[in-house]
Amino acid sequence: MAPRRGRVEMRRIEDRTSRQVRFSKRRSGLFKKAFELAVLCDAEVALLVFSPGGKLYEFSSVSSLESTLDRYQTFTNAENVVRKLDDNAQNRDEEFALLEANSKVLEIGKRLVETNLAEMNAEELGKLEEDLCSALKWATSRKKQLMTGSLNRPEKELLPIKIQFATSESCPLRPSKDHLILGCSILLSTF
Repeated sequence: MAPRRGRVEMRRIEDRTSRQVRFSKRRSGLFKKAFELAVLCDAEVALLVFSPGGKLYEFSSVSSLESTLDRYQTFTNAENVVRKLDDNAQNRDEEFALLEANSKVLEIGKRLVETNLAEMNAEELGKLEEDLCSALKWATSRKKQLMTGSLNRPEKELLPIKIQFATSESCPLRPSKDHLILGCSILLSTF
């Protein structure tokens, strides 16, 4: 009866001769598995192994290792190009959204400055309130992004004083009537 193989402890083999013998056997087994993978699964396999002494051992399932390495380089370069294009597209989308939000806030501010609130009817005031709420939500969201994205600190340290807004069904961040004018002037002064 053959002796059972035990679990091998994964650490460097101290004895130089034993290490070289183990390297040779493991390398042969690795190359055998690479060959089997290539034959059984019709995969293109390339394998490079450097011995502790610096000797190169290579295996390729196709005619030359260089063709597989060229294919790998082409693949990784194409993947990097696609990743960069995706990043650029995402940046353009974010810039567009930022410009759109900025123009909306400027439009609201201009409308607020040009109109007399006393002359507005209930419907116009409601529309103005909705626009102010959406601008306030955007500004709050952007502020949180900047503060949490640029600094790696807990929110408690960043915002020691939180302004509590009254909640309602139409606008969860709607300020009280006393803070409406103050909030508008702050929004206008920041843009």
